[in-house]
Amino acid sequence: MTALQPPAAGAGPAWAARLQLLLESTGEGIYGIDMAGCCTFVNRAAAQMIGLPAHEVLGRNMHDLIHHRHADGRAYPEQDCPIYAAFRRGESCRIDREVLWRVDGTPFAAEYSSYPIVDGGQVIGAVVTFVDITERRRAEAALREAHDRLEQRVAERTEALTQALDRLRELGEHLESVREQERTRIAREIHDELGSLLVALRMDVNWLARRVDAEPALQGKCRDMGGRIDTAVDTVGRLIDDLRPSILDHQGLWAAMEWQALALLDAAELAHDLRLHVAAGVELPPGPVGERWALAVFRIFQELLSNVLRHARARAVRVRLYVDGPPGPVLHLDVEDDGIGADPAALEHPRSYGVLGMRERARPFGGTLEIRRRSGGGTRARLRMPLPAGPAETGVAAGAVAGPAAEAAA
Repeated sequence: MTALQPPAAGAGPAWAARLQLLLESTGEGIYGIDMAGCCTFVNRAAAQMIGLPAHEVLGRNMHDLIHHRHADGRAYPEQDCPIYAAFRRGESCRIDREVLWRVDGTPFAAEYSSYPIVDGGQVIGAVVTFVDITERRRAEAALREAHDRLEQRVAERTEALTQALDRLRELGEHLESVREQERTRIAREIHDELGSLLVALRMDVNWLARRVDAEPALQGKCRDMGGRIDTAVDTVGRLIDDLRPSILDHQGLWAAMEWQALALLDAAELAHDLRLHVAAGVELPPGPVGERWALAVFRIFQELLSNVLRHARARAVRVRLYVDGPPGPVLHLDVEDDGIGADPAALEHPRSYGVLGMRERARPFGGTLEIRRRSGGGTRARLRMPLPAGPAETGVAAGAVAGPAAEAAA
């Protein structure tokens, strides 16, 4: 900052009067000091903040008068005073983190500036401006306190929302478990009750057909009834598979995924490239944990294939399943199609319940699902699911995958 220059010699009383009017009209405190630090001029605002009449301030050592101690009461050595540095070293300063003192011994937060006064190239003193910032500090403190309270409330609300979300997720997982148990129960009841009835009806129709050889009309009716019963048996089988594929219980997850992919893609007449590879020695843990993990993977796989068939308008689908070896095996599943490509905004929409549901199925097991549009067209879904820890389950070995899909993943 530029040092202040005193008025030229002979400027006259008119200049001095204007300068005095200028000093008295400002709300900031202003005073000047000589090379000894004594006051040479002071305006009304400065005198009022100090608590003395202006004529009693003139000639006083200003450091001893208003800047003698720190806010905590420690002595403030004159040689450390930034104000005095203005005329002793020709350095200007601006300070807003200290206090000045009134004549009654009370401090006030102040922002002050000090600039050297130069005459003929020589520093002859300094001019100091200061303002009481007590109210500003109070406002800042109140603002910080309000901000801290707000942060605390936000943290409390965030914690409450997190807990509520965790409870909702636990409820969702429980409901999904109950739903799967109910599906399994219904599938078994359909198989045991309705399936048995249909088989008995088929046997009765066959028995009746053998005894009406002489009646062509009755023979035809028996054939029609037998055909309808066969259709009903097929329908019941599809319902059972939709509710709970028996292959999942009897042959394990990998065979069930291969069967599901081939069944859906062949039925839709889509070209497909299906490859599954499970490292030797990888087995699902026994009990409910392994069962829930396998069911989660299977349902996610079902949903991915279903989305391709319903929305992608694809002509070909590529499926890669790879499970790396122990310890800590992880399932990697890629499903790609050459269709129209998923809309990124739709995938991240809060009401994309299909995508949300798949991710929520994977989340309890540390799994992640990424779905994105491919640059060359189509959509690619990538599922990563660590296998749950647990002792190996006898009879659910995953190292050998039967059929043409048992090639190494590309």
